Amino acid sequence: MTTQPVRTLGAVFYADFELLDSYGPLEMFGSLGPERVRIVTVAEQAGPVASAQGPATLCTHGFADCPKLDLVLLPGGIGTLAQLGNAALLDFLRERAREAEVVMSVCSGSALLAKAGLLDGRRATSNKQWFSLASAQGERVEWIEKARWVEDGPFATSSGVSAGMDMALAVIARLWGRDAAELIAAGTEYEWHSDAAHDPFVAYLNQGAEMAAKLAQLGGGR
Repeated sequence: MTTQPVRTLGAVFYADFELLDSYGPLEMFGSLGPERVRIVTVAEQAGPVASAQGPATLCTHGFADCPKLDLVLLPGGIGTLAQLGNAALLDFLRERAREAEVVMSVCSGSALLAKAGLLDGRRATSNKQWFSLASAQGERVEWIEKARWVEDGPFATSSGVSAGMDMALAVIARLWGRDAAELIAAGTEYEWHSDAAHDPFVAYLNQGAEMAAKLAQLGGGR
């Protein structure tokens, strides 16, 4: 890995975000070490933000005092629905996207980027089971149904949940080299799906409600 300036990655949180959407990619970026990436946690207001699964993240910065961000990471989750109408979040994303090197979304986080108008004229993807949620937010976006993740200019959008780790490694490979991404994948004992077009979960396209009902019948639904 060549010597480069330390990049600041802002992980954006909101109520009922999906845990792995954030922490999967953060594990990968954090493995680069503080001499390469400084990770800050950001929410509309500083303080704890509860995930959809329950555990909360302590956000050290609010939108008003957030430092300059080179990288932005936006999760999805059930909380996406409420945030589609959050003008403060959408404005923050628009503002930070202007100066960021890479803006990343995981799962339904791409719905928020689309709602903010940031993906107009670009290719993007989203969670497969709830794909229509994202695609409804941006008629001018070229939505790619079959994709583990999609990179278009400064934007990288991934499919659902675990796909964020594959996207994160792809961005690491772009910025720090493929050797770095492969070393991190090995160090985290993660089998990196490095082919962005390999997407077996497209078989569940827009079947989220059906899948949730089946899970509930098993006694495991929320």
